[in-house]
Parts: sequence; C-alpha cells; structure tokens
Amino acid sequence: MSSSGLGPAFIGAIQASLSVLLTIFYGVIASQFKLLDSDAGRQVSKACVKIFLPALLMTKLGDQLSIEVVGRYLPILLWSVVCNTLSICLGKLLEKTLPQSWEMPAWTTPAIAFNNTTSMPLLLIQALEKTGILSSILIPGGSDSMDDAVQRAKTYFLINTMVSNSITFALGPKLLSADAEDPPSGKPADQDSESDDEEDGGADERTSLLPSPVLRRGRRASRKVHSHLRAIHQSLPHPVQVVLHHVAPFANAPVFGAAAGFIIGLTPPLKMAFFADPFEGGFFSAWITTSLQNIGDLFASLQVIVVGVKLAEAMRKVKRGDDSDSDDDDKSGAVPWRATTIVLLIRFFIWPAVGVSVIYMLAKHTGVLSEDPILVFCMMLMPAGPPALKLMALAEVNNSSENQKLAVAKFLAFAYAVSPLMALTVVASLKATENVA
Repeated sequence: MSSSGLGPAFIGAIQASLSVLLTIFYGVIASQFKLLDSDAGRQVSKACVKIFLPALLMTKLGDQLSIEVVGRYLPILLWSVVCNTLSICLGKLLEKTLPQSWEMPAWTTPAIAFNNTTSMPLLLIQALEKTGILSSILIPGGSDSMDDAVQRAKTYFLINTMVSNSITFALGPKLLSADAEDPPSGKPADQDSESDDEEDGGADERTSLLPSPVLRRGRRASRKVHSHLRAIHQSLPHPVQVVLHHVAPFANAPVFGAAAGFIIGLTPPLKMAFFADPFEGGFFSAWITTSLQNIGDLFASLQVIVVGVKLAEAMRKVKRGDDSDSDDDDKSGAVPWRATTIVLLIRFFIWPAVGVSVIYMLAKHTGVLSEDPILVFCMMLMPAGPPALKLMALAEVNNSSENQKLAVAKFLAFAYAVSPLMALTVVASLKATENVA
C-alpha cells in the first residue's frame, strides 16, 4: 500500500471538499434566481428521502452484500449506534452542566447529535475518486480497483445513513421524523391527501390522475385496513403494544429499502435475478435494477442541491432579520458565539480526532475490522461533518420564535461555509488508514 504524500493528499481533500461546497452553491443560485423555492426544495427533499434513498440502499446493498462479507457490515452498525448515542448524550450533558451565562440554545443538542450523514459523504467520496488520492488505500494485491472501492465506500456510508436516520426518526417529533423534516406547506399530510382527492374543486397540479371510482374504492379500502389494524393493535397485550410503540418509528422508507437490499444480497437466487448479466440469469437486471439504479443515483446530488436551497432560504431570513432592526442583536437573531464554537469544535475537530483514533486502534491492534482499508477510512469519516439541515426543520416543528429560527439559519449558513474543514479529517483518515497496513 503506497503512501500518497501529505501535500497531494491535502490538495486532493481540499478539492473534494470545495466540489461539495460548490454543489451546495449551485442550489443557492437556483433559489436566488427563483428556479427552486423553499416549497419545491421540501418536495424534492421528500422525494429524495422516500424514493431515491430507498432505491439507492436497495441496489447498493443488494449488489455489495453477500453471505461471505456480511460480517464486514456489523462494525458499521455498531459504530453508527455508538456515535449517535454518544453525540446525543454529550449534547444533553453540555446543556445541563454549562452555566446559563454561556447561552446554550435549545438547538445546540441536535446540532451536536446529528451531522450530515447522507448527501455530503456520498458526494465527498465521489469527488475523492476524481482526485485519485484513494488509490493509496485499495486492497493490497492488485485485485481491487478504484471504482470497486468507491462503490463499497458508498455502501458503507449508506449503512451509517440508515442507522442515523432511524435513530432520528425514533426520537419523536421534537427531534424530527421523515415527515417532520420536510413538512408540507402549512397542512398535515392527511389533510393534503384528502384535499388532493376532492372532486368538486378545480383541477390543478395536485389533482389525482386516477379515475374517481378508483379513488373512492382506494379510500374505502384504506379506511377498512386502518380500522382492522387498529382493532388488532388494541387486542394485543399491553407489553406488546409498548414494544410496537417503540419499534414503529423505525418503519420508514430507507429502512425498508435497506431491508430489501439485505434480503436480495443474502439470497443467491434473488441476487442473481437482480444483478447478474441478463444472459446469465439476471431476469430483472436490465429493467427493474437499472431503473432503481437510475433514480438512486439522483439522491446525492439532488439532496446537496436542496441543502443549497435551504441555506439560501436561511440567508434570506438573516437578511430580513438584520434589515428589520440592525441595531438590536436580539431582534436579528444573534447566534451565541460560545454555542457555535462548541458545536463546530465537536463536529469538525473533536469527533474526527476520536473517530480516527478509535478506528485506528481497532484496525491496528484487533481483528474486529475486515482487511478492507476503505472500510477503515469510511468509519473514520462517519462521525465528522457539519450539522444536518434537519436543524432548520426542528426549529419549525418546535414552534420556535422568529429570533430562534433566525439564529439557527445564521448558524447553519456559517457551518456549511466552513465545511471545507472536512479536508483535515480526510487527510488524517487517509494517512491513518495507510499506516494500518
């Protein structure tokens, strides 16, 4: 395993980080020129989470997973749970122990707890592939290729994404669910669906294309199924109801996509049908698999564009707040500098240092991790990165004041502006991975 050199590695990492920042900037431009507004961004984000990400999880896991390598993914699951749990505990601890004079707002804990585990790592790994610096951490022996390594890296990050999202969903409305992350404009989902099916109103872009009899039968069937399931739930013993209450938040689209990928990958006949050559038993590969791969590949870039749209909305809030009363810091949603410093230190320096150190020790001195250097590299990167954009939705869901929403907007805009600091983590992870072998 050859070393890439510190200088080239740092330059490559900076270029990759800047490419992600530029992609975010294109979303800002699209919003600025009114090509995408905040409502459109929310709808695109919802499609990403509920359609594109499950398709990506299904195709990547189904293709990469097999009975022989399933043990490689267990450390990622455990590491993701540990990182998210410790981040939440750390945020709560700081919130309880730091003096009130430090002005730690309510959004500090989720900012510490949840980093961007979805679009940014995927786009970053794609950019790192272009720079060529990952060639120094391919599997020794010459059998590995850059493309194979990048595909494995995406799968590793997607496992982390699934765990992180599931933990977020399970924490309830106050810490965001899939629907809370991208709430419809001013109306609950049920109300939207009912209004969509109104037959006496004028046709618009929300009018269903299905015939009215089909819609009526569908609504009746849905009500019957819902009533039947409710009756079954109420007939269950109370302990079982409690368990289901805690398990239900994990039933979301990304988890279903990942579960489908696991089933396909671990079932040889299904894996052959979905991923083999069409002339070698891959009956579904040329049409179902290809179509799912096409929409799955949209996820990373579209989600980052949405980040740019949301940040543009945040910056407009900042401008409106500053213009409303430029002489009053409270009116303009001042961001506590101590809270900002603590969050950014944890997200860009402390967690990367802990992640690189812990994974390096595990890879160097134990047999817990596999022989895949890309796995080691990805696990070092997983805890690092800017806070998730879910923080903006959290402020909306909690009915925060306009000043608090403005402070969150300013904080996120600054956090993503300094996201090229990820280059330091990339270089540290790369050099540590090279030294493992």
